[in-house]
Amino acid sequence: MHRLSVLPADVDVPDIQPDFSAPFFGGFQVIASYILAAVILVVFVMLVIAAGALAFRGLAPERMRTWAGENIAWIFIAAAVLGGIGGLFQWFVNFDFGF
Repeated sequence: MHRLSVLPADVDVPDIQPDFSAPFFGGFQVIASYILAAVILVVFVMLVIAAGALAFRGLAPERMRTWAGENIAWIFIAAAVLGGIGGLFQWFVNFDFGF
């Protein structure tokens, strides 16, 4: 029985580059950028409000301070995750706020 052996040096693999020239792809990037920017801004505003409510007692009522105390860690985690997603998006497809 005859055995065929292929060594890694015997295979010629061409350099493959992705083709991002689809007509909808640029629009998809802009829409995704708008959505990501809006969510990042909303979470940042929530973080500022929660931090302000906890830092200054006279700024917010007791119910607001309770909400801020219970959720500030989750808001901070969400801001960090969205910042990471924004960084990856920028690295892969050029993040564009669209302003």
